[in-house]
Amino acid sequence: MTSTSKVIVGILGAAAAGVVLGMLIAPEKGSDLRKNIKNTTDDWLGEITQWMGKGRKYLAEMKEQAEGEAENLTSEAEQGISNLKESARRRASTHH
Repeated sequence: MTSTSKVIVGILGAAAAGVVLGMLIAPEKGSDLRKNIKNTTDDWLGEITQWMGKGRKYLAEMKEQAEGEAENLTSEAEQGISNLKESARRRASTHH
């Protein structure tokens, strides 16, 4: 887990703990409190799932872009090598 991921998880955990603590302090009967905690937890899990999906999509797009750029660079390098070989052949044929 990267340090950025650890920070995000820490922030989310602290926020969730704050929400739960706030609910525990609020004057509600137990069944309502449990229902609210469950609903809030479900909402947070839904949001986290969405963020993770967006993160995966972003990483997939970045990977695709990097692969495209790598292919372009490879093509350019191959063309450069081909040009150098052709240039060397021309020089060799004019010197003989």
